[in-house]
Amino acid sequence: MSNTPMAASPLTRAVLEIDEYVSGLGWDQPARLFALVDTARLRAEQPSLADRLGLGDEQETTALTPIEQDEIPTGKPLDEFLGTIAWPDAVTGCALTVERLMLPPSAEAQVPEDLDEAALTKWVAAHPERQEVRMTVAVLRDGARESALRLREKDSPTEVLTGSSLVPGLAEALAATFEE
Repeated sequence: MSNTPMAASPLTRAVLEIDEYVSGLGWDQPARLFALVDTARLRAEQPSLADRLGLGDEQETTALTPIEQDEIPTGKPLDEFLGTIAWPDAVTGCALTVERLMLPPSAEAQVPEDLDEAALTKWVAAHPERQEVRMTVAVLRDGARESALRLREKDSPTEVLTGSSLVPGLAEALAATFEE
């Protein structure tokens, strides 16, 4: 967590830690799913796993530890995949990192009508104002949310935008993984 502000909330720190980890892998990465677990509970209940994850005996009791899950299947739409997830009680929250193309709000009026999803994707990919963005979104069981956005053209830890409502649709989909 070298670039993570210590004054931030545990959820913000976890999101920035995940963003930093994935940024170290480069761009054009598949979506990645993480379980968020209470670090103190992990140390107490699974000390060998905590050791393998490099979690020493720090005294911080509010930390969340991200644990990357198995690869997300590429042949299934992300929303369908998320609908199949059920987390055990030990998981406090979850996070997802995904790369997408985005257009500025000024380009919305230019979108041709009656495009199917494939044609719209192609149109956005060819638009001169498109931006490649990596989104890391996390939710906790208690409803807390946090996001980090990193533009490919401003790929620097000091240029990461954070906020709780930056990607509301994805946050809703992640929150649904905790519903009974």
